[in-house]
Amino acid sequence: MYDYIKGTLSNKANTSKGAYLTVETGGGVGYLTEVTPRDFSQSPDTGSGVKVYTVLLHREDKMSLCGFLRREERDIFNILISVSGVGSKMALTLLDEFHSSELIGLVISGDFKELTRAKGVGPKLAQKIILELKDKLMNYQTKEPIKISADGKVQDDQSIEDAQMVLASLGYERNEIKNAISKAIVVLNEKAAAEEILKESLKILSI
Repeated sequence: MYDYIKGTLSNKANTSKGAYLTVETGGGVGYLTEVTPRDFSQSPDTGSGVKVYTVLLHREDKMSLCGFLRREERDIFNILISVSGVGSKMALTLLDEFHSSELIGLVISGDFKELTRAKGVGPKLAQKIILELKDKLMNYQTKEPIKISADGKVQDDQSIEDAQMVLASLGYERNEIKNAISKAIVVLNEKAAAEEILKESLKILSI
């Protein structure tokens, strides 16, 4: 329903139940959004302008908003909560412990032990997250592969194709993916792994 909310940061609250930002928009409406502790610490001072990418959660007893300062983290949050056994609190915990590119890298490499660094994530849940997310991220097919050119050479490498599929699964448009990966492979070496390409591409897309 809401892609993002842009307005004035009117209040910040870090409580035992979670970290929250209130964004006031035109008409004097304030939207309370739950955020990760990292986004809370990186958010501007109250009274400053802010843009928060949002997810509307609708439960039987209430409706609530989760917010993110970066679009890619919002998109990964949506994929995380699609895993059975992972609710919004657990997804926020994971995105607080790991940057989005790091989390994707752990899923692709199957490093479930590293995922258990996040509070409340045991080995069984970590393996389940990797099993379900890897399938969602790596089996996303676009209509046709995007040819990426760098320094006049067409790149059709498996690492680039893997990075392309993950970005597409996160909802990025074809032209956004091509632009980001093209810029990423200019600064990386030609044998860069998919995780490295993703990390650099997400950095570019978040600007």
